[in-house]
Amino acid sequence: MPIKHAIETKQKALEINLDEQIYGSFAEIGAGQEVARYFFRAGAAAGTIAKTMSAYDKKYSDEIYGAEPNGRYVCESRLGKMLEHEYDLLEQRLRLDRSKTLFFAFADTISAINYRKTNKGHGWIGLRFQLNPTEKPNDILLHVKMHDNDNSLQQQAVGILGVNLIYACFRYPNDIDSLVQSLMDSLRDRVEIDMLRLNGPHFRGVDNRLLCLKMVRFGLSTVTMFNAAGTPMHPSETLYKQSLLVIRGSFRPITLVNVDMIKTATKQFKAEPDVDAERITVVAEITLDNLGLDGAIEEQDFLDRAELLCAQGLTVLVTDCEKHQKLINYFADYRITKLGMVTGVRILLDLINETYYQNVDGSLLLAFGALFNRHVKMYVYPVQQEGSGELMNCQNLPIPEGIKFLYQHLQNAKHIEDIRNFNPDLLHIYSKEVLRLLRSDDYGWEKMVPHSVAELIRERCLFNFPCQRLEFEY
Repeated sequence: MPIKHAIETKQKALEINLDEQIYGSFAEIGAGQEVARYFFRAGAAAGTIAKTMSAYDKKYSDEIYGAEPNGRYVCESRLGKMLEHEYDLLEQRLRLDRSKTLFFAFADTISAINYRKTNKGHGWIGLRFQLNPTEKPNDILLHVKMHDNDNSLQQQAVGILGVNLIYACFRYPNDIDSLVQSLMDSLRDRVEIDMLRLNGPHFRGVDNRLLCLKMVRFGLSTVTMFNAAGTPMHPSETLYKQSLLVIRGSFRPITLVNVDMIKTATKQFKAEPDVDAERITVVAEITLDNLGLDGAIEEQDFLDRAELLCAQGLTVLVTDCEKHQKLINYFADYRITKLGMVTGVRILLDLINETYYQNVDGSLLLAFGALFNRHVKMYVYPVQQEGSGELMNCQNLPIPEGIKFLYQHLQNAKHIEDIRNFNPDLLHIYSKEVLRLLRSDDYGWEKMVPHSVAELIRERCLFNFPCQRLEFEY
């Protein structure tokens, strides 16, 4: 959803070069010096570039920036060291002579696709920059995945992204939507930015959780993630070779049913024979489709949900993966050893019906095989059927006749399993009803949510709770 006409990369570089107040250095590892190259070719680069460098040799790189404990070079910690080292040099060597200059240090550490095309291009890119010469600098960090199937094209994409980043930080610091969207100028379908973080004096009022939402809304990525502290994270730093349990829901608000679902499913997941209980990550997922249930996505509604999830100590995924298969495919890059999906029984029925009726051309086995591969298991929470009080679960689900044999196979192979030991006294609780009651502060809603959740809703007037909204900085 572009909000302005995109400026060409060369024009962006030239505009920065002609700004006499902006001055800095470039340190690029792994995909050529493509970002600096754009500024050199644009002309007037002497007005912008103090230094460019590229420490390709690992020993040279370690001597300059220090060795990484994990032995990796394409990682967030390496990027942080590069930015700190290069920016400090600018201050030490040039500040006395350039007291009114806005300094910046650009850095990237990239693994572009190799000659044999046996890897996937990705990397870390960052900028430490001033918007006021008397203030401390700001930081913006991002992780990028490159989709071009050619090394030179991936290098070009890194160059364009670097120019976009520098231009956005100096031209749109007060317009976060424009800053985020402009990162993809001239790069649609060529790259994916799946982690973005802003810090510094100029961005004290920016909620990085909201950045995660904007990235998915504006098509920079399919999935973003932040931890319980609200800090954006990259999945590779957290999920690699882990067992992952994903709880899908609206969490509007978190109810006692959600808590029971998480607790009981986690206990079952840990007991699986192919799950290492010491290497489990539990995340709550909110989809764009779920956020837009009442029409347009409201950022405050998202932040209210995020506030409660973080308070419960949960890592949060924001995704554009309405379909389960899309989310399962996304996690393939991180070698998840076991993927557990926690959902309600009605969602499972919708999933099975959708997969069945959309694959009547003979690809049924293929479709279900991709959805329920050997690493994936569904943990299903029951529902109390209206009127009868009877429970609907995996055993009595009204499966289409033509797929009953396949559904039985999935159950026998333990790809689908009822959540055991749930609390039947909670099944009358529905998020929509809780939301309706709390918005008018009707009696009883507080008994349907955890005590800590009720306190936060009252204290911070979440979900339009009728109270005097206090000034609160997220």
